[in-house]
Amino acid sequence: MKIPIVIPQIGQSIAEATILKWYKKPGDTVSKGESLLEIGTDKINTELPSPESGVLREWLVQEGETVPVLTEIAMLESDNPSSGTPVAKSDPVVAAAGPVVKPSEPGAERVHLSPVVRKLAIEHGIDVEKVLGTGAGGRITREDILKAVNEKPAKVVKTVDSDIERVPMSRMRKLIADHMAASRRTAADVTTFFEIDMSEVDHQRKLANEKLQSSAKLTYLPFVLVAVARALRAFPIVNASIENDHILYRKKIHIGVAVALEDGLIVPVIKNADTLDVVGIARTAQDLSERARSKRLNATDLEGGTFTVTNPGVFGALMGTPIIHQPQVAILGVGAVTKRPTVVQDSIVIRPQAYFSLSYDHRAMDGATADRFLGMIKNILENECPVAAV
Repeated sequence: MKIPIVIPQIGQSIAEATILKWYKKPGDTVSKGESLLEIGTDKINTELPSPESGVLREWLVQEGETVPVLTEIAMLESDNPSSGTPVAKSDPVVAAAGPVVKPSEPGAERVHLSPVVRKLAIEHGIDVEKVLGTGAGGRITREDILKAVNEKPAKVVKTVDSDIERVPMSRMRKLIADHMAASRRTAADVTTFFEIDMSEVDHQRKLANEKLQSSAKLTYLPFVLVAVARALRAFPIVNASIENDHILYRKKIHIGVAVALEDGLIVPVIKNADTLDVVGIARTAQDLSERARSKRLNATDLEGGTFTVTNPGVFGALMGTPIIHQPQVAILGVGAVTKRPTVVQDSIVIRPQAYFSLSYDHRAMDGATADRFLGMIKNILENECPVAAV
C-alpha cells in the first residue's frame, strides 16, 4: 500500500514549509513514528514522523525547497493493509493555471524559490535566471546553487585574513536576530530590578519533592510562574499588547517560557497558566521543554503567548535585561537563586536570593505600574508562596 507523505497544517498562520533535512533516503526501511525529515517554517523547526512502517520509495521534494502546506513530499510503501488512508492525506495541491514556462529558459519566471535558496544565491552573487533547476517542477534547489557557485569563475581576492572564518547564520539564528532587532526598533523598553527572598519557595519545593520522591522534581520556576499568573490577573496591562495606537487587553493568560536549544532559543507557551497549580505548570513546562529539544513541537505550541518568562539563572546568570517578545509589552527575567547575606529584623542572615528583572514597554505602562507588578510577585513568593499539592 502506497502512502503519500504530506506537509501537515502545523499552524493556522503557516502557509508553507522548507525541507531542511531528509533523515531517510529512497529505499530506506522506516518504522512507524520514526523521524523521516526536518522541516522549517517562519515559526518553528520540527521533525515529521513516519505514519506507518515500510519503505520510503521516493522523495518528491528536495532539501532546501519550500512548498505549501499539504503538499505531497514523499511516497512510503507499507505492508499494513489498514494504512491506505493516512491521517495527513489531503486533496492534491494543484498549481494555478497559466502559461507553461520552462525553468531553463533565459528570463523564465520561477514557480517558487525558497528563502533558503534565495539567500544562498544572493550571498554568492548567483543569477537564478541562469540556473537550471533540477527539483520537482523545475524548482531550483540548494544543490543547484552550490553547483553554480563551483562553476563560477573565481574572483581575485586582494587580501585574505586566515584568522577569520565566515559562517552564514543558521535559519533559526537569523529569525531570532530579525525578531530581536525588530523589537528594539519597536518598543520603548525599560528594565526594573527586584531582589526576592526565595526561602519560602525553597521550603515548599523541598516538601513537595519529598512527596514526589521518584517522580519529576520541582524546580523554582513553577512557583515563579504561578506567582506571575496571579500578578498578570491583577495587572491586565502587563498581559496586553500594542497595535498601532490601541492597547489590546488579553483576557486569557498564556505564558511563554524561553527554552535554550543548541542552535538558538524557542518560546513554547503554557496556555491558561492561571488555571494551573504548581504541579500542573511544572508538568506542562517539562513536556514543552522536552518536545522543544527533540523538535516535536507544533506551531500551536508557540502561538498565543501574552507574556514571557526567561530563566538565565539556570546558566548561572545573576540578572539580565531581556528583550521584549513582540507584540507583548513585558518580559520577566529570573536570575540564579544563590545564598547571600541579607538583613532581617536588624540581623544579618544567609538566605537564598534571586534578582528578578522586568523589561517593559514604556508606551504601554509607566514605571510605577511595572514596579507594582514586580512587587506583587515578590510578595507572593516571600509571603504567600503557592503550595504544591501532590
